[in-house]
Amino acid sequence: MRLTELTAYHVRIPLKTKIKHASHARDATDSIVIRCRLDDGSVGWGEGLPRSYVTGETIDDAFPLLTASNLGEQLAGTVNGLHGAIELCDAFRIECAKPDPRNCFGNSIRCAVELSVLDAVCQSVKAPLSEVIKQYGPAVGVRREQSRARYSVVITSMSPFKQRLKSWLAKLYGFQQLKLKVGVAGVDDVESVARVRKAVGPTMNLRIDANEAWSCADLEQVVAPLLPFNITSIEQPVPHEEVQGLAAVRSRLPVPIMLDESLCSLEDAHAAIEGGTCDLFNIRLSKCGGLLNSLKLAATAHRAGLGYQLGCQVGETGILSAAGRHFATSVADIRYLEGSYDRFLVRERLTREDLTWGRGGLAPALTEPGLGVTIDPAALSRVTISEQIVFER
Repeated sequence: MRLTELTAYHVRIPLKTKIKHASHARDATDSIVIRCRLDDGSVGWGEGLPRSYVTGETIDDAFPLLTASNLGEQLAGTVNGLHGAIELCDAFRIECAKPDPRNCFGNSIRCAVELSVLDAVCQSVKAPLSEVIKQYGPAVGVRREQSRARYSVVITSMSPFKQRLKSWLAKLYGFQQLKLKVGVAGVDDVESVARVRKAVGPTMNLRIDANEAWSCADLEQVVAPLLPFNITSIEQPVPHEEVQGLAAVRSRLPVPIMLDESLCSLEDAHAAIEGGTCDLFNIRLSKCGGLLNSLKLAATAHRAGLGYQLGCQVGETGILSAAGRHFATSVADIRYLEGSYDRFLVRERLTREDLTWGRGGLAPALTEPGLGVTIDPAALSRVTISEQIVFER
């Protein structure tokens, strides 16, 4: 089989509520959606969410990066089944004209392209996307097939009333894990954590995410009053520019540190392991450059004795929700799982299927070919800002 067309869509996905954390606030997200077509008529879809404060690229970089990367040449030739598609996706690169020592600029675009190709080929050979994980060599140490996934819930609200309400709902709905955003200016984090802990009770696994809000110099002082509430991890407590300083502070904190904005590539992962800056990786498909790179990161963490979670980015539609589900039901030892917020967060999920988790955060594995979802063309049309044919032949 051969790739005959790659088309990119700049889409703007409106959110049902404004999401605010220490790094950003948004009520919509600009994303890149890719459609891949094969010569047998199979069509696949991919999605990426550019974040300038994470990997550097913006939505305005997407089309120029796609053009500069000569994907028509990189993705040319015959694809010999799923193994050939894996090799092809492992090899292609998004060309970056500026220095990129972390090797993460353009990761969201890479993710969208890779998923679209893998989805199309899986559609052609009648295999679910999870089959890629079974066949991908670097994933061998972290594979585990599961019939369902259990998601955690995230509270981003800063209002005391909404924090209580969402905490009560999370407990009532049967969630076992909850993440609370902290570090927002003008909000008392101790009061927020105490409020949520009281509402969810002593058995809920409660972690916090500071989104780079603090500094290494004041980290111990900031965290100390939060320790009585039995928090299980602190996500990205300091800006990336200060991340090396976590090595010294980490040994004095009784709570595991997770990297997110500082964990976008294998280069980041190796630096974190060598520098001793964290206990956990937050792996997100879009920021980490796609499914294959994310599998490498999970395997790297596993070999180093570190934990990892599969996270998501605000505004992911059903395309990335589906890809995340395949990862979640095929990879072992995921400490925390985020995603599949479709019905509760986005106004246009783009897929006909509703992948939102059910009671307790539980959601079944996807077993249909490819991603296992169908794109709603009317929904895609409603949110498309512009489109560009990357190549056709």
